Amino acid sequence: MTKVTISMLHFGDISVTQTCLASLFKMNLKNIDLNILIINNDLRVVYPDVKGENGIKVSVINNKKNTGFSGGHNQGFRYAMRKKSDFHVVINNDVIVDKNLVKELLNCFKNNDNVGIVSPKIYFTKGHEYHKSRYSTEELGKVIWYAGGITDWENLINKHKGVDKVDHGQFDHDYETEFATGACAMMPIEIIEKLKGFDDDYFLYYEDGDLNMRIKKEGYRIFYCAKAVMWHNNAGSSGSGSTLQDYYITRNRLLFGFRYASLRTRFALFRESLRIIFSGRKWQKIGIRDFYIRKLGKGSFPI
Repeated sequence: MTKVTISMLHFGDISVTQTCLASLFKMNLKNIDLNILIINNDLRVVYPDVKGENGIKVSVINNKKNTGFSGGHNQGFRYAMRKKSDFHVVINNDVIVDKNLVKELLNCFKNNDNVGIVSPKIYFTKGHEYHKSRYSTEELGKVIWYAGGITDWENLINKHKGVDKVDHGQFDHDYETEFATGACAMMPIEIIEKLKGFDDDYFLYYEDGDLNMRIKKEGYRIFYCAKAVMWHNNAGSSGSGSTLQDYYITRNRLLFGFRYASLRTRFALFRESLRIIFSGRKWQKIGIRDFYIRKLGKGSFPI
C-alpha cells in the first residue's frame, strides 16, 4: 500500500474547492492510502470539516494568517511527514482531476529512474481557454494548458509546452522536462525532507520554479506524465492580470532570476527593474522596491 498525501490551498469561492474535492473523491485508489489536507488561507471564512469518501481521509487547517502558496504547502509537507507518506502532491483547488491521476503519477516514478518530481497533462477547464473563439465546441476541454515546461533563460520566462494547442495525441508520451508546475506536482517525501519544501521568501509565484531548480541541482530528473490528466481553471483564485500578480510576479521574478540566471540575464533584469520603477503599474513598482530592500515573504501586498 502506497501512502500519498495531497495538500490543497483554499482561498475565495468555497464551491471551487468543493468541486475539486468531489473529483478527488472519485479517483481510482487501488493499493493507495490517500490523505487530503485543505489549508484555508481565506481569513474571512472558517472552512468546515469535510467528511471523506472512497476511503479518503480529509483534514482542514484554518490559518490565522495567510501563509501564501509556499507557506501553506509547507504546512502540507509537514502533515505528510507526520502521516509517514511515501509521496506528496501539491494541487490547486481550481482543478478537476481524472480518476487515475494519482495512480498514473505514481507509475511515472515506477517507470523512470531517478525522478524527483512529476506533473500531469493539464487541460484548460472547458470554457476557460485563453482564446475560446478559435476552437470548435468539440475541442473545448481538450486544449492544453501544460504538457511540460520550457524556461526561456534569456528573458526569464517560464512557458508551458503545448499551451493553447488542441490535444490530438501529440503529447501522449512521458518525457523529461525543464520544470513541473505547482498547479499539480508529485514528489517523494524524502526529497521534500531533504530540501525543506518551498522557500517562504516567495510566498506566491515562482516558488515552484525555485523548488524545481533545487531538485535538479540534487541530480534528480523532472518528468511530464501523459496518462495523468486534469483540467485547470487558470488563475481561479488570484485572478489573471490582477494587482496581486503585478506585485508577486514582478518581485519574485527578480528573486528567482538573481538566484539562478546568467550574469547577462541578471543585468537585463536590473535594467528592466529601473524601467518599471519609472513607468510600471503601482504594484509592479512596489514589488521592485520590496525586492531591493529584501521585503520578501508576504511583503507589502494587503492579502
